[in-house]
Amino acid sequence: MPSTPAWVEAALNERRQQSLLRQTVTLAGPQAPSATFGNRQYKAFCSNDYLGLANHPVLIKGLNDAAEQYGVGGGSSHLVCGHLAPHQALEEALAEWLGYERVMLFSTGYMANLGVISALAAKDRPVAQDKLNHASLLDGAVLAQAPLRRYLHCDVASADKLLAKLGSSGLLVTDGVFSMDGDLAPLAALSSVAAKRDWLFMVDDAHGLGCVGTQGRGSLALEGLNADSLPILVGTFGKAFGTSGAFVATSHSIADYLTQFARPYVYTTAMSPAIAGATLTALNLIQSSEGQARREKLARHIAYFRQRVGQLPVKLMASNTAIQPIVIGESHTAIKVSDALKSLGIWCTAIRPPTVPVGSARLRITLSASHTDDDLVFLCDSLECVLTSLQ
Repeated sequence: MPSTPAWVEAALNERRQQSLLRQTVTLAGPQAPSATFGNRQYKAFCSNDYLGLANHPVLIKGLNDAAEQYGVGGGSSHLVCGHLAPHQALEEALAEWLGYERVMLFSTGYMANLGVISALAAKDRPVAQDKLNHASLLDGAVLAQAPLRRYLHCDVASADKLLAKLGSSGLLVTDGVFSMDGDLAPLAALSSVAAKRDWLFMVDDAHGLGCVGTQGRGSLALEGLNADSLPILVGTFGKAFGTSGAFVATSHSIADYLTQFARPYVYTTAMSPAIAGATLTALNLIQSSEGQARREKLARHIAYFRQRVGQLPVKLMASNTAIQPIVIGESHTAIKVSDALKSLGIWCTAIRPPTVPVGSARLRITLSASHTDDDLVFLCDSLECVLTSLQ
């Protein structure tokens, strides 16, 4: 076996010393509020399964039904022979739900963002992004070798000033709900800035779709936007939908352009048709009365959590979404808090740099409609016990 390069060991040792080393843990069971890690059961509060659909029996049936008729593997890219009837049905249903001309499926949200931005940006078409945008959005601009500039977080005036400075029109990009802070972007105001400066406006609403807005239509519904005011919408299925994969909703012309030039779309095997079938089932559930009931339950959990934790001597970030971050500060302290919660039976992983800025390591607590009221009481009681002991 070849020896490990010294620079690899040095980088790992540096991460260890800074309490930043990442490691995989194995969940022994489905995504659910009660999760088994090792041989112990915990109440989990770090999954993005916001509506509790990942282990829903109706979705499991939808997956099995699609697999029986269309198999499991896509077999090829969408452009060769991998675009099956479940893919087409899902694209059409999403387009109707969101009010767009076209929807294109991607294997992951990361690939969707890489594909769209790398295809639409270029050396002479810059990209302007929120300071706290997801890594995949930033990497898309890097892949395009496009000028990338970042404006102050959720600051419309900063965005407008940046677009004016850049001159040539390009792509204005933001998250809808920010994954580490849980706050909402000012989409309507950003849309107006983009229109005024003749820039394309793109939103990644991975953490909003399914959870917020009328019929769960996400951040664009909250802000009163449509396909004209938001030309490019990216959504993922691995959060509220409870499955996997992603999509881009846009116009016929832009979809045709992406079909030619979005390399992660052209050169990737299509998502499993079984997953597409399960995701269509999830979409129907999200639009149903059960979906609405789950959103209302999630909203009650959020209100209760913020009322309880807001009384503790910690920094609870300003979020009214399922993402409820508690800023701890130093990485080693965040790990200590996370470990203390685990000892009480709460599983909530500490989030540390470089995922979040240095000095803002945190508990990224996520709530789900599948949590019970008793689960929330247990969480808040445990947090009170652990966080007050830090003072």
